[in-house]
Amino acid sequence: MPTYRITIEYNGTAFCGWQRQPDLLTIQGQLEIAAETIFRQPIQIQGAGRTDSGVHALGQVASFEAPHPIDPKHLRRGLTALAGPDISVIEAALAPDRFNARFDAQGKHYRYQLIARRSPSPLHALYSHHVPAPLDLERMATAAAMLIGEHDFAGFRAADCGRENTVRELSQVTVSAQGTLIAIDVKGTAFLKNMVRIIAGTLIDVSRGRLEPETISRGFESKDRRFAGITAPAKGLTLVEVFYPEGWLRPKPGSAKKKITD
Repeated sequence: MPTYRITIEYNGTAFCGWQRQPDLLTIQGQLEIAAETIFRQPIQIQGAGRTDSGVHALGQVASFEAPHPIDPKHLRRGLTALAGPDISVIEAALAPDRFNARFDAQGKHYRYQLIARRSPSPLHALYSHHVPAPLDLERMATAAAMLIGEHDFAGFRAADCGRENTVRELSQVTVSAQGTLIAIDVKGTAFLKNMVRIIAGTLIDVSRGRLEPETISRGFESKDRRFAGITAPAKGLTLVEVFYPEGWLRPKPGSAKKKITD
């Protein structure tokens, strides 16, 4: 059974997140319906991350085993045509045996976008959070730098997050601006539920003077959610890229037949 990996772009506005749920519209559910139509039998698709309701993706990665080989170009076109207008498979390829989009991922890159101006932006409304005031980028950058490294992010997660291990490592937290469009880019090995949205909300609150940058250190030490800022709305968040070990995504010809050891 050949293993395929696909890279997916989607507008998450109308979806109840990535993960398949009975009687609800989800990204995974739509892709599995499309794959079942192509292969004429149920297909289980594993995503690299379970984005929440309303969250978007530029480079979500998923994998699945197929009952028989298919030309990746035909697979890409077929899944895109059948999954619906808000989902596009931008790349499909044969992957090494036992490749798993979730468990083989080494990290992710998320971007949170803000529009910081008095009036909202109709053009950016679906993909950014409107903040009706200028933001202090210097204060945001100071606070962002304090998030880099390995820390216990127990105070920066949703109340219903069930992860026992809350230590995570962030390699990048940066704030950049193009006019009034502000991007918060976060790269790390793994993330807790709502972690990036809470980071974004915390940086917003620091920028507006509601919190001091030093609050972040107190949040790490206390593990208390009350030291962090608001949970920013889902619509501003996009999964930009998923990182894998070199060679996992672009195998040499014939390597998909070679068994890969852990």
